[in-house]
Amino acid sequence: MKPASQKRGAAMIKSVEEGIRIWRSFRETGECEGISISPEVRDSWLRSEKFGVNPYKTRCDVVLTEMELEIRKARNRALLTHASAMMANLRRYTDGSGYLFSLADSRGCILARTGDREALDYADGQNLIEGSNWSEKVMGTTSGSVATVENKPVQLVGYEYWCLMNPFVISSSCPILDIEDKVIGVLSVGGPYHPINRHTMGMVVAASRALERQLALQTAFEQSEMENLYKTIVMESLSDGVLTLDRKGRVMVMNKLAAQILGIDPGSTLNKTLKELMPPYNEPLFQAISENRELIKPLEIRRKYDRLKTTVSCIPLVGKNNQVLGTVVILQPIQKYKRPLEKVCGARAGITFNDIIGNSSELNYALRLAEIASKSDSNVLLLGESGVGKEVFAQAIHNASRRRDEPFIAINCAAVPRELISSELFGYEEGAFTGARKGGNPGKLELADQGTLFLDEIGEMPLDLQGSLLRFLEEGNIMRLGGREVIPVDVRIIAASNKNLKDEVMKGRFRLDLYYRLKVIDIEIPPLRMRKDDIPGLVEHFVKTIGSRLGRKITGIDPGAMEILLNYDWPGNVRELKNVIERAVNIAGGDVLTVDDLPPDIKEDNLKSPLIWEQSLNKDEIEKRLIMDCLRKHNGNRNLAAKELGISRATIFRKIKKYSIN
Repeated sequence: MKPASQKRGAAMIKSVEEGIRIWRSFRETGECEGISISPEVRDSWLRSEKFGVNPYKTRCDVVLTEMELEIRKARNRALLTHASAMMANLRRYTDGSGYLFSLADSRGCILARTGDREALDYADGQNLIEGSNWSEKVMGTTSGSVATVENKPVQLVGYEYWCLMNPFVISSSCPILDIEDKVIGVLSVGGPYHPINRHTMGMVVAASRALERQLALQTAFEQSEMENLYKTIVMESLSDGVLTLDRKGRVMVMNKLAAQILGIDPGSTLNKTLKELMPPYNEPLFQAISENRELIKPLEIRRKYDRLKTTVSCIPLVGKNNQVLGTVVILQPIQKYKRPLEKVCGARAGITFNDIIGNSSELNYALRLAEIASKSDSNVLLLGESGVGKEVFAQAIHNASRRRDEPFIAINCAAVPRELISSELFGYEEGAFTGARKGGNPGKLELADQGTLFLDEIGEMPLDLQGSLLRFLEEGNIMRLGGREVIPVDVRIIAASNKNLKDEVMKGRFRLDLYYRLKVIDIEIPPLRMRKDDIPGLVEHFVKTIGSRLGRKITGIDPGAMEILLNYDWPGNVRELKNVIERAVNIAGGDVLTVDDLPPDIKEDNLKSPLIWEQSLNKDEIEKRLIMDCLRKHNGNRNLAAKELGISRATIFRKIKKYSIN
């Protein structure tokens, strides 16, 4: 659409007086000698009249304060910066022409102006200064106000202005739009009528469009910079190493942790392949990434000075046409990968040698051997009946070893089905068998890397799997079921059995070579019946810990109950004793455990040979026992106990004091 002044019937103004005459004619009659006025200008006149703008005002009468102006400039900082540079260039090209260049915001507030001295003096006379308001509501029709309302370039002659102050000028204005086509400012050029021509409008339009492109580019750059900043922050906040590669394997993005894991300089990675950045002998990593399929596998990263066990996850980026556009690679050191596992499956030893209760010579000998074993990485074979505490010893050995900060993983060979124990121990690859997890699954040996694997009930391990375990012990490598890759693993093995493995070897149920491999340090843990001196200490420990866990305040156990526990042979060993104490704590009626709180089978076993038991006691001991049993029967009532025993009340008081019966 043509600007307002480019129309048939526009007047050729030769003087200020002629401009004033034409302006007055339009105000008084609405027309002048066939000169036509555009509809946009007439609409603006109507609005100006409605706003009550005085057409005879000689200068702008609304100016922002200095603080208000600074706020406006701050809101339009990018526009002001680019436009000021643009106006400075335009002024250099039009020096001496009397032109005044100005920039207004979307509300008509002048943000900047420039021109030669004559133009600036003329503008000062009209108060066209920074902070002055030249909106339609304040100054009526101007080229800037019409351009803002109509959202298009406008050129006006002086008589088209609403106010009489500009009768011999001509001005061109063009709105500046943002990326959403909203007016954010207006660029104007004005001056005396005679040097202005149609090219002035083109200059303003070209400058405005250039400003729009600059602002759009800046916005795009800022958005891109912000996106990169967000991406960097997100990438660096991840607890894993992450990098993205394009279809040719070149690094596009890499966080610092990934660079640290790979042992490379993060500042020199862009557009380079990992082969260019990393030391040789990392082909397994390069091969895993180049397969362009989703996978998770443990790999050993060879860095410049060392090696690092890492779990590598690859996720291909697939486009709409199923074309692989690149790959996201997630790197997680095995040590870090194992931390959540330790929380989930309890892969952490919590028992130390200080937690093992007992002072018997038999137990102390086993403890000395265990402490010696903790100082080396040699394999250990723990032997003993069920319930003697073989896993307790295994945990204590691990916690006293150099591997104490690494995983402790236990597997009961008798508890895992025969067909699953191989995958449980060595892991498997995806598709190794029906029901195999997508991406495969690491085995216990792999997860225990750098730590300890406790193989309980090793005598129950199938013969074919014993051969695989022996191979691992000799070579230090494993291969997942269905896999082709050899994985180096550093694991300390502690095995345990309640069977006589020599007999199992003789019967053909256990490999002799594996037996000797495991019993580098063999430790026989004595059964509880061989160390009955340790029972009181164990009972005291269990009463305290179990009572606290169950919320029961138990202060101790009476002598009669303790005597029964000491006389029992404990075929279930320490585990059985612990369970008996837990039962007693649960059903105890008071704060002291009594004979009545013990299981019937233990009491019956203790009373099988009462004569033999009594013959082993002297007269005073038998008398003390009888009084204690009678008092217990009558809940401590001394009168009833004395009556049943056939003695006086004074006598029973004297006997209680004599034998220190509580």
